[in-house]
Formats: sequence, structure tokens, C-alpha cells
Amino acid sequence: MILFIASPLEQFEIITILPLNFLGLNFSVTNSTVFLLLSSVIIVFLLNLSFYKVSLVPASLQSIKEVIYEVTSSMIRDNLGSKGEKFFPFIFTLHLLLLTCNLVGMVPYSFTVTSHIIFTFSLALSIFIGINIVGFKTHGIKFFSLFLPRGVPLFIVPLLVTIEFISYIIKVFTLSIRLFANMTSGHTLLKIIASFAWTMLSAGGLLAIFHIIPLGLLIALIGLELGIAGLQAYVFTLLTCIYLNDVLDMH
Repeated sequence: MILFIASPLEQFEIITILPLNFLGLNFSVTNSTVFLLLSSVIIVFLLNLSFYKVSLVPASLQSIKEVIYEVTSSMIRDNLGSKGEKFFPFIFTLHLLLLTCNLVGMVPYSFTVTSHIIFTFSLALSIFIGINIVGFKTHGIKFFSLFLPRGVPLFIVPLLVTIEFISYIIKVFTLSIRLFANMTSGHTLLKIIASFAWTMLSAGGLLAIFHIIPLGLLIALIGLELGIAGLQAYVFTLLTCIYLNDVLDMH
């Protein structure tokens, strides 16, 4: 009897659900699209539900909403100050979306949208472009002085500007790769440990008894991965606040 064990990377496969092509462009609905929309629906539903029968002593959903609200508010207050208040709706939405996508991806047989570099990179690039628009709108042509610190000797200006520009552009890649890599590696490890435990259980005999070891490790890793899901959403949002502050308060 031959046992076929699915690849740990199979869970990241993008599957076309509704093929759509227009003018040579692919607008197909995939499992990634479905779970991104599902995450958005969950956010709207839970937020509306948390406003039902609001009380001074918050219930469970109201408490969760207020905790996330306070964490995001504190993040903006600490990194942007009062000038960041107008960006709160965007930062709060970003934090909620990433957190929900990460947590939805923890459900068995679901799909983790943030485990694909195309999504995280597109999101990071969109944020990067928006931040630069804000910076240019705030400072005008002086925005380009971001790449040239004050008091720099003239002969090293070309080298310094090149280094500053590259380090500025690289933020897009670090922001996207950090989230993508953490979610992909965590889910891959969970799949490997789960497959290992199932293989031991299916083998029977003494191995079936000792499958409790990888199973216990799997439970511990699930708890760790839940923490990472929340942490990576927080880190992505925090770095967005920091990058936004860099263009608002230029050196």
C-alpha cells in the first residue's frame, strides 16, 4: 500500500474558482480572493456586532474591539503624535485586516492570504506610494531633502544620496517579506508536524502510542503561531506608522 503525503506547501496553492478574462487580462476569482473578502466581511460583521448593546462594562466582543482600538491608538500616539490622528482610520483598518487574515488562515482547510508575497508586496508598495504622496504634499520639493542629511561634505553627497535612496526603497521589501516569511514558515512547520503525527498514528503499533509527542508539540506550536499572527499584524502596522512619521518629521 502506497501512502501519498501532501506537500507542506500545497496549502499555499492558489486555486482558480471563477475564471474571468477581459482584454487579455486575468480577473479570475481565486481562493485568495474569497478569503480576503471573507476576512473583510468578518471584520464588518464583528465590528457591527460589538456596537450592539454597548455598555460601560464591556462584553467580550466589545472588549476585544476596545483592546485593538487602544493598541492602535497607542501605536499612533507614540509614533506620530497628534498629527497622526487623521490617519487613524487607515491604520486601524490595516491592523484589523492583517490580524483577521492571519487568524482566518489558522483555521484548518482555510487559506492564509498573507502567506503570499504578491499580496504582502502589493500592500506594502501601495502603502509606500501613499506615504510618499503624503510626504510630498506636506513638504513639497523639500521632501527630497530626506535623502540628504544636513551638514554633509559636498564630495560624499552622491554616495550618501545613493545609499539613503536604496535604504529608503528597501523598506517596501523588508515590510512585505517579514510578514510573508513568518506566516509561510509557521504554517509549513505546522503542516509538517501534523503530517508526522498522522503518519505515526496510521502506522499502528508502538508508533501509534508515541504519536502523542508530535501531537503535543503541534498544540504548543498552534499557540505560538496564534501569537505570531497577532504580532506580525502589529509589527506591520507599527512599521507603517514609523515610515509615515519619517516623511512627516523629516531630519
